[in-house]
Amino acid sequence: MSTLPSNHRSVARTAGRLLLGAFLLLAGISHLTVSRVAFHAQVPRWVPIDADFVVLASGIVEITLGLALLLLARRQVIVGVIVAVFFLLVFPGNISQLVTHTDSFGLNTDLARGIRLLFQPLLVVWALWSTGAWRAIRNRARQA
Repeated sequence: MSTLPSNHRSVARTAGRLLLGAFLLLAGISHLTVSRVAFHAQVPRWVPIDADFVVLASGIVEITLGLALLLLARRQVIVGVIVAVFFLLVFPGNISQLVTHTDSFGLNTDLARGIRLLFQPLLVVWALWSTGAWRAIRNRARQA
């Protein structure tokens, strides 16, 4: 249980949601522009779709999710769940980058790629916490 007053927790969550939204928006834009080729490293070889298409599509999804986090405060719980699911869906790409020893984004050792994998669950938690989805899911489970 947090020792911060409710309004401070709300401000922290709102700031976290807005920061995550900005992060996703910028990441999505970089998918379509300056980092387009670098993002190819995260498309697993077993995906039966053109890597560039996957990079472009995931960039558009990230832009959409970023904007949703920034603009849809009244729908933040469902947006948080969708963002968390998105982070889970792209996780195999990060695993693939480690397993195939693919260098990209300065991740040129297995240790660096492995450390990056540890941050993916934190993104899921960040999305659920900052949008109130974590609390909504917990409350729903209690009522069931």
